[in-house]
Amino acid sequence: MKTSDFYYHLPKDFIAQKPLQPRDSSRLLIYNRDSGIISHQKFRDVVGTFKPNDLLVLNHTRVIQARLFGKKIPTGGKVELLLLREFGEESWQAMAGGKGLKPGVHIQITNGPRAVIEKDLGGPLRLIRFHEPIQPFLKKIGHIPLPPYIHESLKEPELYQTIYARQTGSAAAPTAGLHFTSELLEAIRDMGTKIAEVTLHIGLDTFAPVHEDDPRNHIIHKEWCELPLATASAINTARQMNGRIIAVGTTSVRTLETAALASKSPEVIEPFEGETDLFILPGYSFNVVDCMLTNFHLPESTLLMMVSAFTGRKKILELYEIAKQEGYRFYSFGDAMLLV
Repeated sequence: MKTSDFYYHLPKDFIAQKPLQPRDSSRLLIYNRDSGIISHQKFRDVVGTFKPNDLLVLNHTRVIQARLFGKKIPTGGKVELLLLREFGEESWQAMAGGKGLKPGVHIQITNGPRAVIEKDLGGPLRLIRFHEPIQPFLKKIGHIPLPPYIHESLKEPELYQTIYARQTGSAAAPTAGLHFTSELLEAIRDMGTKIAEVTLHIGLDTFAPVHEDDPRNHIIHKEWCELPLATASAINTARQMNGRIIAVGTTSVRTLETAALASKSPEVIEPFEGETDLFILPGYSFNVVDCMLTNFHLPESTLLMMVSAFTGRKKILELYEIAKQEGYRFYSFGDAMLLV
């Protein structure tokens, strides 16, 4: 297995710069793994593919306005921070941009508190300690950390949040969920499909490319996730009723599969709370997920490797070529794919 096996060419024109309105007007490519049938629909039509007793699993994490700007004290050198993970009220793991950002360097956050770099965590990662809790400042001075391939500013930050986002903690949105509207979720419930929630706070690995020639040598960073008791019970009930477990996004997949591996038996899912470093590559046997709803991912990314594990590398790359031919929009604000 080589990282280059997961490469495909994507002209920049295919990268969506803005979300569509309404959210469920995006397009949906549906691929049936058993029959090989491919269909093209609007996302709102996804309700027709679900069945009574199916269980739709959503990640209700909420994106932090985690991009901060500041300057070094006393030199005035520019600093940019992307907060990734909180350690207590005042210390954060962050990606830091700027020159000479060594332990002991003091920073003045623009319109916010002072901070000091406590530790070099390798690469751009630093442990930052603020002189007072930063959370109360974030709504006023923090910026939504849009992916680097989105070059247009977002006038309404809520468009980079799912409508069900509640538990703050992510450095990026679980983008497969951006397509849902309240009306669509209500229609899904009305036809008998159940809905359950998990949490995975998206961190560094969303931004970390795979540099190793063999992806099996790539170290995936840990992210905190939770599968509560109510969701574990809903999964086990759906299975007893011959319902399918439909994961919305790779973050939901990762949480579900982590919980399965931590359970005494993957046949009976137990609640889980903790860190996950599960890296799903081709050859992985899925224990919980029957269907996957996901966006179109970057070449050579860990997310493309995960969907390749679910459907087959050659087939996924073939589906991506079909999506290009059909004019689908790619990446975070792009269209979606349902693998059943």
